[in-house]
Amino acid sequence: MRRGSVATSAALLLVACYGGAPAWAQHVHQPAPGAAPPRSHSIYEVSAALVDQKGQPVNLDLFRGHPVIISMLYASCREACPLLLADIKRIEMELPQQVRPNLRVVLVSLDPERDTPEILQALARAHRVDESRWRLVSGSDETVREIAAVLGIKYRRLPDGSFNHSSVITLLDRSGVIQSRVEGIGQPHADLLRRLRASRPESER
Repeated sequence: MRRGSVATSAALLLVACYGGAPAWAQHVHQPAPGAAPPRSHSIYEVSAALVDQKGQPVNLDLFRGHPVIISMLYASCREACPLLLADIKRIEMELPQQVRPNLRVVLVSLDPERDTPEILQALARAHRVDESRWRLVSGSDETVREIAAVLGIKYRRLPDGSFNHSSVITLLDRSGVIQSRVEGIGQPHADLLRRLRASRPESER
């Protein structure tokens, strides 16, 4: 897909999913009113070439067929990002044992210039995540902007190299359609959990 076409797809998906730009939250990460989750637009329509923490090339739909929690952070973040990671791990631990193995997590770096596979690997190990189900990925600056657009995440690099960014945890269904969003750190996530529990195949319920 040509660069212009990908950017256009990202913009159209953002409008279709949210009906406008989401509220901006900086490191304080106050929750903001969000539009209702979309029901028909897959973020996998965006073609994104990524590299995971093992140095393997992957696409945005690498976990197609599984429910996916996706978010964005950067490895050198010392404030919001560790809390964001903790929130995702908390959600994971609150799932029933029968549901948890089917969940996948994708974390996209906001800082591809510095977040090499080695750095992302160290981050994954520091937080003791299950790397069989978690992928920490990076891509080009353009790819990061496109993914942020479809997820409704705002970010801005500061002069010292850190980032102001909104913290959003998004749940995708097996086809990459957004099902639920949690905006801010430490926010209620009952709807996301309910949808994850309901994602089990009928034969396992």
